[in-house]
Amino acid sequence: MLTRTDLRGRVPSTAELRATLPRAEMDVEHVLHRVRPVIESVRDRGVAAVLDFTEKFDGVRPERVRVAAAELQRALDELDPAVRAALEESISRTRMVHNDQRRTDTTTQVVPGGTVTERWVPVARVGLYAPGGLAVYPSSVVMNVVPAQAAGVESLVVCSPPQAEFGGLPHPTILAAARLLGVEEVWAVGGAQAVALLAYGGQDTDGAELAPVDMVTGPGNVYVTAAKRHLRSLIGIDSEAGPTEIAVLADETADPVHVAADLISQAEHDTLAASVLVTTSEKLADAVDAELERQVAQTKHVERIRTALTGRQSGCILVSDVDDGVRVVDAYAAEHLEIQTADAEAVAARVRNAGAIFVGPYAPVSLGDYCAGSNHVLPTGGCARHSSGLSVQSFLRGIHVISYSEQALRDVADKVVALADAEDLPAHGQAITARFPR
Repeated sequence: MLTRTDLRGRVPSTAELRATLPRAEMDVEHVLHRVRPVIESVRDRGVAAVLDFTEKFDGVRPERVRVAAAELQRALDELDPAVRAALEESISRTRMVHNDQRRTDTTTQVVPGGTVTERWVPVARVGLYAPGGLAVYPSSVVMNVVPAQAAGVESLVVCSPPQAEFGGLPHPTILAAARLLGVEEVWAVGGAQAVALLAYGGQDTDGAELAPVDMVTGPGNVYVTAAKRHLRSLIGIDSEAGPTEIAVLADETADPVHVAADLISQAEHDTLAASVLVTTSEKLADAVDAELERQVAQTKHVERIRTALTGRQSGCILVSDVDDGVRVVDAYAAEHLEIQTADAEAVAARVRNAGAIFVGPYAPVSLGDYCAGSNHVLPTGGCARHSSGLSVQSFLRGIHVISYSEQALRDVADKVVALADAEDLPAHGQAITARFPR
């Protein structure tokens, strides 16, 4: 089922690997022309435009954008007890991990009388997007809200598309998750119009203010991503999330049943999802292919999964040894990387590029999606080479606070003037000498 690329006996360069390895493609530029009029209309017409687009794209027109507090509580009250218990466990574990990420202010004494303090300040107001397309993701609400709360963000709003099936409200599991997390503000809006409303703000149909945010995080479809790109000069964004990815680095010790199940788990998200096996063992590759055929036929979303696994973005890469395998997965820089090899801990420690690394046979990606305590909002499309997943740091800004005494400035004045003159910026130097008239 997986297209094979045989790299055994040769060691391609990094550039060659980037060109050779399968990769999901998402052409954000191609849809910008469709998103731009939506954004401009929301900017000019506010909620009226939002509701028009919601009716057009989602087939429902909510009475108002903001979801009433009573609806949040009702959704929680009616939530399946098993799902509630699972969400509570996910929240608890995710809080535990993210609370340990908090940063503290650091003051450095550069010279006597001269200090620089790095002060960490949370973003004031954040919009958190929870998708509602092929699947509903209350787990994404957890993964976005918890780090923002741990960072000290004071004002949060969750956006999720309204559902005709639920009377123009977001899916009740989304509402219940928000209520469990203590989020009081939820907007029933999705797509590019949601990002635009978050950026510009507006006035709800009942006259209530819908305040704009400073930053928008959370995954979405290509239209959401295009809107985030278009508006990122006005708002901060976490990333331009593309289709989900899993890479599995495995040797002959791996269980093909586990490997196949894990590749399928990510293919289940989307027809564009990427599932990549990198292995030293042709025997394992054959066994995984056989398991894929068997397991895919038993899944609920057969066609979606089969399309993803047979697409150009998925494949099996045969390598000579684990060292070459590490080079391949580093070049690929997967959103999710599983290490299923002998001495998996040591192999994982050598990997530089991945959104998250899952070590050994009992740490599947699905664990990280829900209950590992880690965050599942991760860089895609090779961006793990330079970017991190969502964390407490995503919602913090480092501000340098500089404090120098008169003597401390006097001691370095000639150096500042010399550098200012070297850059032909004499007024910079005069700002120093003006404080020390001769």
